[in-house]
Amino acid sequence: MSAADERLRQFLNEGQAWEKKPTNIAGVFLVKLPAFKGISPSLAIEVNPINPAGSVTKRRGVIIRSGSELEEISRLLSNPKVAQLAKSIDEVNPSKESRTTKSGTDIFEI
Repeated sequence: MSAADERLRQFLNEGQAWEKKPTNIAGVFLVKLPAFKGISPSLAIEVNPINPAGSVTKRRGVIIRSGSELEEISRLLSNPKVAQLAKSIDEVNPSKESRTTKSGTDIFEI
């Protein structure tokens, strides 16, 4: 078992429900999901874009629970029609002002 696997196992066993840890990849976080309806607690990836100040841009990002879910999300996001839709939305939506918040210092190396 690698050191990263051991740290993941430790976070799963000792982390609090909904605790979020930053990784060394900007905008990618680890989240401990709580037990729910007979499903054991588990870890997930949260993807949440970072603004120029280093703060997350959304209250809650995209939660990815498995490799197959990541593959499906990647397939959907690589569709050129999704990119065109996002550009069209940029053109019609009003501009937003950015907010800044501080993040934790315990960074999870991947």
